[in-house]
Amino acid sequence: MYQLENRINLEPFAAKTQLIRDAIGQYIVGQEKMITLLLTALLADGHVLIEGVPGVAKTLTARLLSRVIDVDFKRIQFTPDLLPSDIIGTSVFNAQSSKFVFNKGPLFSNFVLADEINRAPAKTQSALFEAMEERQITADGITYLLDEPFMVIATQNPVDLEGTYRLPEAQIDRFLFKIIVDYPKLEEETEIINRHHQRKQSIDMTKVARVIDQQTLLDLRKQVKEIYVDEKIISYIAKLSDATRNNPDFFLGASPRASIAILESAKAFAALNGRDFVNPDDIKFVAPFVMNHRVILSPEKELEGIGTADYVTDIIKTVEIPR
Repeated sequence: MYQLENRINLEPFAAKTQLIRDAIGQYIVGQEKMITLLLTALLADGHVLIEGVPGVAKTLTARLLSRVIDVDFKRIQFTPDLLPSDIIGTSVFNAQSSKFVFNKGPLFSNFVLADEINRAPAKTQSALFEAMEERQITADGITYLLDEPFMVIATQNPVDLEGTYRLPEAQIDRFLFKIIVDYPKLEEETEIINRHHQRKQSIDMTKVARVIDQQTLLDLRKQVKEIYVDEKIISYIAKLSDATRNNPDFFLGASPRASIAILESAKAFAALNGRDFVNPDDIKFVAPFVMNHRVILSPEKELEGIGTADYVTDIIKTVEIPR
């Protein structure tokens, strides 16, 4: 069923995405899974939440991804005193014209890095929420449409909880993936130290090569939309989400939005692997990253201290793979 010949020539697609991987790989050692998931989300037109302790290249990887693609990029450091006007902009009175002029904030960008997103209060989160969901910003009663592509890459530190706010479930649901970044392996960390020693200085972002432009990225996304998905695969996705809703280990199961997110990200992942059709392995790879922030464990299971992602992986194993 899945041993099919490609209907779409994906060689140019593969060449362009490999350019992105190679450009980032010049500066990042290891973290292949994070880079693959970021590329998958980028091609699937989704936002990403990256969680990990400080110093594991979360912010650097996000900055590099935005740099190797010739698009506008803004970084916002989220703090407890950050106001909505700090990210969307504010109206300023122009004495010459005797009119108020709207000065656009950093959210008017193609790539937005929301660093330590869980430090901002609810009003600021709501302004970000509108941009993520509606791809628009409303200020002073006027709605501004955001340019494509628009992607939010948010980071948060799971250890330091002082001065942080819990993100509302509705906002978390708008992230395509939640990526948990671990420490590098011993040999990878040795290579990181060696590279830093040889470079003698910090990475100069102005020297990072831009390998594709904005229109090329939009064209790659159009190709992803053409990836073939069999009816059995669609049924498989629905069964995975349904399994989380009918399991006593979960207080809250995956929503239909999660099912759609699995579909779109699996199409992008299939294209990254040189196929113009989705197979069950694509679903099994992306599903944990789509679901691990959208489901909530029962209080009893939370007390056991086992991560949500582990339970999601176990659920996936119980659902029959289509043949």
